[in-house]
Amino acid sequence: MDTRLLRTFEALAKTGSFTAAAAELHLAQSTVTVQIRSLERELGTRLFDRLPTGALLTSTGRRLLEEAEAMLDAEARLRAAAAAGNGGGTVEGQVTVGAGESLCSSRLPGVIASLRRTHPGIDVHLRAVGSAAAVEGLREGRFDMVLLLEPEVNLADLAARPIGREPLVYLASPDHPLAGREAGWDELAGESFFVHEEGCSYSDHLVRTLLALPGARPRLTRFGSIEAARSCVAAGLGLTLLPRTTVDRQLRDGVLAVVHGPQVPPVPVQLTRHRRRWVAPAARVVADEIARLVGG
Repeated sequence: MDTRLLRTFEALAKTGSFTAAAAELHLAQSTVTVQIRSLERELGTRLFDRLPTGALLTSTGRRLLEEAEAMLDAEARLRAAAAAGNGGGTVEGQVTVGAGESLCSSRLPGVIASLRRTHPGIDVHLRAVGSAAAVEGLREGRFDMVLLLEPEVNLADLAARPIGREPLVYLASPDHPLAGREAGWDELAGESFFVHEEGCSYSDHLVRTLLALPGARPRLTRFGSIEAARSCVAAGLGLTLLPRTTVDRQLRDGVLAVVHGPQVPPVPVQLTRHRRRWVAPAARVVADEIARLVGG
């Protein structure tokens, strides 16, 4: 079987669009259409329903996608083994990493800079996503690995290992009454909080704790952007809880100030991959460098 057809099948399954699959594979849309029809004829079954909203996998297509991914992994392993046997010592390839905004803006740029010096043939693509989207993307093959800020990852199809811990800090504007002071839960419960979107483990824990306090009626605003939360707090509108690395510059510049609130444990950084998928040499190099720099 021509693995090019399987690669097109995989791309269309991930994107749900003939146009998007063609762009990802650098093919004409008509070529994608022809290749999918050829694969369906060869397998003797319909793999996609063509709908006005895009291409949707049939039940048979969903079953066959996992087998197609296994064959493409096997091909990649074969090529890697051949390159090693021919003395190919240079590791090359594209690696896509999904992570939360805080890690993408603070920790991972240093990883990319280091890899460009040591492994110029590796292209790392960062995607800032929440935990739920990161897990979904990993399962669908859009990411080679993801970084999750979670105490633990208990998902049977994913393998996770903690590589570091991110200290968290309560923050206010420098002229806020609680700036630089110690504050208990009773004081925090009366404040406005600007926190990260639902699905962020440390923000969710803070919200649950505040809402569980007797008689507490905290004002809570969720943002999908850490920058939005930082800006609201810097403007004196309330407090937030964020990883220390995301606000180091603002603390140095006096834009934000620490509030010494109730102790909150550092949140683990979990380097996570799909158990069934082969880890390419380039992905292995990237994972090792992330573990070295993020955990260092």
